[in-house]
Amino acid sequence: MKSIIVAAAVLLGSAAALAPTPSFAGCLTGAAVGGVAGHMAGHHGVLGAAAGCAVGHHEANKAASQKAANAKAAPQNGG
Repeated sequence: MKSIIVAAAVLLGSAAALAPTPSFAGCLTGAAVGGVAGHMAGHHGVLGAAAGCAVGHHEANKAASQKAANAKAAPQNGG
């Protein structure tokens, strides 16, 4: 069982690295972590994956908007 969990985590981690948008990568990463945590907390892997995806998506969007705000606020050196 542990080998299946490790294989799924590696697969989702590599998919997150190739994901086209940060929020999609956040969803995949959150789903992997949430699925494992939910499984360990009482065989609720699907519920954990769904919650992890929602949290990961939210955090990725928040980080992306903060990065955009910082880039806009940074002074441009035209030199």
